[in-house]
Amino acid sequence: MKIALFGTSADPPTAGHQAIIKWLSQNYDRVVIWAADNPFKSHQTPLQHRVAMLHLLIDEIHAPQHNISLEQELSSFRTLETLDKAKQRWGTETEFTLVIGSDLLPQLPHWYRIEDLLHQVQLLVVPRPGYVIDQSTLQTVENLGAKIAIAQLHAPDVSSTAYRNSGDPEALTPPVIDYIHQQHLYKCQDASKKSLQIR
Repeated sequence: MKIALFGTSADPPTAGHQAIIKWLSQNYDRVVIWAADNPFKSHQTPLQHRVAMLHLLIDEIHAPQHNISLEQELSSFRTLETLDKAKQRWGTETEFTLVIGSDLLPQLPHWYRIEDLLHQVQLLVVPRPGYVIDQSTLQTVENLGAKIAIAQLHAPDVSSTAYRNSGDPEALTPPVIDYIHQQHLYKCQDASKKSLQIR
């Protein structure tokens, strides 16, 4: 069995995340997702809200294989610990692929026990607009033992960061937008509401 492991900070999860998950569901036996705290990022939103939004995002995907699941118990600061939990759950014979965005590629050499991790997983890099996959970075990661594939996928040019900064509604799916409004999660939402009230 081939399982894609896709952890994301999901702050908030976007239409881009949804496109990636759909693509993974068509190319792997199972897609396992969780909301993560990335030690290299600062997060605006408590983890439980990011998990709830990720649930909403996944619920909208109607994969014929019913092979997408949110497994929040896999979440860990250290991806190697996540992999250990996955192996306990699905067995050591399973072929695991770690899915990362191209923005994370330069960070990989700094991850906890990265060589141990890369010897146990395939690595799938998803291109992200604005983050070029350059040959020298790929070579550095390959030298650590990575077996790298580049996803043939063109996800929408949206990002969580851009949404937090500008509140672009095109970046998100309607259920996630509704949840953000209900929970008053992002400053950009409060600002847009105030401007509407002033008018």
